Amino acid sequence: MIEVENLTKRYGTHLAVDCISFDAQPGEIVGLLGPNGAGKTTTMRMLTGFMPPTDGSARIAGFDVVADSLRVRQNVGYLPEHVPVYPDMTVQGYVSFWARLRGVANVRQQVDAALEQVQLTDRRKTLVRHLSKGLTQRLGLAQALVHDPAVIILDEPTIGIDPQQVIEVRDTIRQLGDSHTVLFSTHILSEAEQVCDRVVIIRGGRIVAQGAPATLRQQLQSGAHLYIEVRGANEAKIHEVLSPIKDIQALEVEGNGFILRVKPGKDIRAAVGERVMQAGYALLELRPVAMTLEDIFLDIIKRN
Repeated sequence: MIEVENLTKRYGTHLAVDCISFDAQPGEIVGLLGPNGAGKTTTMRMLTGFMPPTDGSARIAGFDVVADSLRVRQNVGYLPEHVPVYPDMTVQGYVSFWARLRGVANVRQQVDAALEQVQLTDRRKTLVRHLSKGLTQRLGLAQALVHDPAVIILDEPTIGIDPQQVIEVRDTIRQLGDSHTVLFSTHILSEAEQVCDRVVIIRGGRIVAQGAPATLRQQLQSGAHLYIEVRGANEAKIHEVLSPIKDIQALEVEGNGFILRVKPGKDIRAAVGERVMQAGYALLELRPVAMTLEDIFLDIIKRN
């Protein structure tokens, strides 16, 4: 549904997107993950026909974003980071307006379906100016859905809304994956891990890794993580006690204990237990810690 090949965007001498390639299959939820300024929004604007690429190509539902721009827009629902709304319209009027702009045949039916999907049916007569940030975000999602596009592209859909609304938007995105291909950008690592089938990690306009979160974790983790909790020892003492174990790459404070990053293929559990007991401390807990998408992301950034 989404095919991107060597897509590039330059602004004068600034290279915003540098020759990226990825795809998204029907029914797949793909997260475009990266820090602010990584090139996520620029990539989405090119895919939606908002701006042309400098080089490379992209196809949406089989249509080229440059040569078949109108057909691409007919097949894409786009929610930009800042939702463009008309404050004096009602919720129903706003979504109906977008439906007519897109040439939807059965406007009333499609508007009702879109409002129900984003849980705004009870607000249909409310003026847009009276909506909260979270409800405005849902309204923007309704306009992206009203023409039932094959592809949904969402730019930071949960930014600036409260935690309960974040959960609701994430649930909606998961549901969209049942009948649409979804591409959404975020810099919130836990969000991508919870929602995405696959992630594309972008930094400085370039893709540095892509794949399912579990696959990335398996392929890219540089070593194991261990959590230990020791009674009566502060960070300085733990460093002193464990420093002879050469397979420990890093030690960080985590809650009441410590996270140890270990060299690949090394099992240091027995050595840790022995060192702690020899030093006269009580080892309260020692367990492996699964590498999160955040760990992977930070590790990749360091490598690059």
